[in-house]
Amino acid sequence: MIYMTGNELRKKFLQFFADKNHLVLQSAPLIPENDPTLLLVGAGMAPFKPFFTGKMNPPHPRISTSQKCVRTGDIENVGRTARHHTFFEMLGNFSFGDYFKKEAIAWAWEFITEHLEMPVDKLWVTIHTGDDEAFAIWTQDIKVPADRIIRMEDNFWEIGPGPCGPCSEIYFDLGEERGCGNADCAVGCDCDRYLEIWNLVFTQYDRDEAGNYTPLAKKNIDTGAGLERIASVLQLKPSNFETDLLFPLIAYAAKIANVEYGHSNKIDVSLKVIADHIRSMTVMIADGVLPSNEGRGYVLRRILRRAVRHARLLGIERMFLVEMVDVVVEIFAEAYPDLGEKEAYIKKVIQLEEERFQTTLVQGMELLTKHIQALKETGVKILDGATVFKLYDTFGFPWELTLEIVEEHGMELDKQAFDIAMKEQRERARAGRQANEEQVIIPDLSHLDTAQLSINEEGHDANVVLLWKNGVIVNEVHDGEDIGIILDVTAFHAEGGGQVGDNGFIEGALGKIEITAVKKLLNGTVYHLGHVIEGSLKVSDAVALKVDLRRRRDIARNHTATHLLHAALKEVLGSHVNQAGSFVNPDRLRFDFSHFSQVTVEELAAVEKIVNRAALENISVDIIETSQDKAKEMGALALFGEKYGESVRVVSVGDVSIELCGGSHIRNTAEIGLVKIVSEAGIGSGIRRIEAVTGTGAVEYINARENLLLNAATLLKARPEEIITRVDSVISKVKELEQELAALTAKQAHVEVQELLAKAQEVNQVQVVVGQVSSADMDGLRTVADLVRDHLKCGVVALGSVNADKVNFVVMATKEAVAKGIHAGNIVKVVAKIAGGGGGGRPDMAQAGGKQPEKIAEALQAAVEVISNQVQ
Repeated sequence: MIYMTGNELRKKFLQFFADKNHLVLQSAPLIPENDPTLLLVGAGMAPFKPFFTGKMNPPHPRISTSQKCVRTGDIENVGRTARHHTFFEMLGNFSFGDYFKKEAIAWAWEFITEHLEMPVDKLWVTIHTGDDEAFAIWTQDIKVPADRIIRMEDNFWEIGPGPCGPCSEIYFDLGEERGCGNADCAVGCDCDRYLEIWNLVFTQYDRDEAGNYTPLAKKNIDTGAGLERIASVLQLKPSNFETDLLFPLIAYAAKIANVEYGHSNKIDVSLKVIADHIRSMTVMIADGVLPSNEGRGYVLRRILRRAVRHARLLGIERMFLVEMVDVVVEIFAEAYPDLGEKEAYIKKVIQLEEERFQTTLVQGMELLTKHIQALKETGVKILDGATVFKLYDTFGFPWELTLEIVEEHGMELDKQAFDIAMKEQRERARAGRQANEEQVIIPDLSHLDTAQLSINEEGHDANVVLLWKNGVIVNEVHDGEDIGIILDVTAFHAEGGGQVGDNGFIEGALGKIEITAVKKLLNGTVYHLGHVIEGSLKVSDAVALKVDLRRRRDIARNHTATHLLHAALKEVLGSHVNQAGSFVNPDRLRFDFSHFSQVTVEELAAVEKIVNRAALENISVDIIETSQDKAKEMGALALFGEKYGESVRVVSVGDVSIELCGGSHIRNTAEIGLVKIVSEAGIGSGIRRIEAVTGTGAVEYINARENLLLNAATLLKARPEEIITRVDSVISKVKELEQELAALTAKQAHVEVQELLAKAQEVNQVQVVVGQVSSADMDGLRTVADLVRDHLKCGVVALGSVNADKVNFVVMATKEAVAKGIHAGNIVKVVAKIAGGGGGGRPDMAQAGGKQPEKIAEALQAAVEVISNQVQ
């Protein structure tokens, strides 16, 4: 093999494909452009999605890049394995309807074996189980022995509907000493022996929403080859971290910490984490990401704080990340010169964020250490969610950081309770939420035997399993108390997926509870929040369940309508439309979706027509429970960002819509009644929002609009069908009157200007004009003052006017008067104070208001005195 630096390898790869008639492009920024489905670019092909989908034409049918990527899905493995990173570079060559498998395979093999001179006997190939075409090319054209080609079922790339296809990977055998030692160790093993260095994706199918695969007329190639991985092979390093792309950072961190690399696994892990994370944060900030508590900003904050925490493990107490930016810039000077240009900015962002974290880190660590020690003394293995949340909310500890620390002590944390606390915090920030929802505190439920709990939405009876109030588990609750309750079986539907939960009552022999919210923990446990309106209730009491079924049906109508709306939007706007959030309650539905331009009136009307047509067709709504794989085969649409278990609930509306959904739905679309879209607007980059009403809500909305129309007709003294004509007439008349008023106002202002100028005084060679004018508003007052000042060579004008029960003042001065000591801001302060107000401004212009119009004359007289004093 040929030894190469990381920079040499990157250049050689790009030059190789440039020689194969590829257009070599710079890496795209980490922030995806017009792609709300991605938080950060995490693959070489991500910037080219519009080319693969056919929505845009590429600048060239063949492209090659070394793409900056950030992934945090395996952040806990960073530093613990040879190949996991948050930031990495993906070498890629792409074909958009040009060459295909034969060329892509041949060029990959040529580059690896001839240009990098990797030994053939160290290379293995994988293909998809059914890809005989790739197998033939590898064996017949490339001459790779059949026994070194492994067929794998999961060698197929797809992300929902759209372009997809089989993959072929190239692995390098690093030797038995890097393996797990098991007799069955082979390609695909989780150990570090077989390193994937190249992945060819043959995009040859278009998958529709029903799960059908249609051959593409123009097939594509998407290659992903890890720069750091290939560099580790060529440089004969035991992992990516020892390459020249990362090791200078490890060496620098080791020097700061006064430790040696390679003698302690624990120390090595922390050094690797710091090296990896400083690369990530430097490049992310350069590409426009800033620390925050959500989205990509949270990713950056989490990475930075994780690096600081590992520095503490090494004994580094001082701030140090800023100085490591220099090392990152030096490593990437050739590939990404913009880092050097933005170095000062990058350092400032890191410095401020590190300072912010350092101020609370010590206190947070002390609190966490104290809790861990207390748990150890009592033999408890789970850190409660309340403590985890306090660390997050008060000390800025991402829960993942707390989890790492806890796991190092052989313990766990109560993530469910933390999630509940987080949810409560978000709810508290939303206006209009009920007080008991805002203040609820969920106790530690880790001891609860969830096996005895079940859901039956048709059920009527249950037994009380657990009660609590103010976060404390109790055996009995009484009249007037806000409580939490868990039943052995519940008929109440919990909120989730954007849908609110059921309301209703739980009645026991001695008490009655009004249920105002129903929620579900991550483990599926349903709990109820409510208020004891009479009597008392005990654990083990038998109770009757009375769900507000009318409210549930209204919710179900709106929820099924969102599925129809989603399908209609895809039909009208395009398959790129995906749900980006929703909220469903009894009154209306809110649906957020990905789309990159404003929805036109015509498009919105088409969407509404499609939805109502489906509603009128009385289509059956079918719900089944099945496996994820079966749902996938059915073509069920999964929502981006949602997590699903092995068993999923599939909601089908004929051939119109099929989605994974756990919400409430009606039996057929006719129950929806009318669907009326009431608003559509953009709420963020590439995200639009539609609000709509159905059933009774739609009827009430239309009646209200009709009443508005009738009232407007009455005011205009016209029939409803004549309103447009009458409004046009009124608008024309208003314009005429406005023009007449403007002319009269201008004439009046001219008269007032002349009268004011006639009363001008002179104080020490400064012309002084003071007076009250008729202009009611501040704009008119400023206009008159401007006109007066324009007639003064060296002067100051102070005017006042009365507007209802208020008074306005404006003071203006020429630049010559300002030079003689006039300061309009100081003048107006005195004037306004006399009239019970305040204000200020610049030396040449200031304005103010007052609450005592009866003192306007006194105030203006004071203006003359102040002006005289300023020019003495």
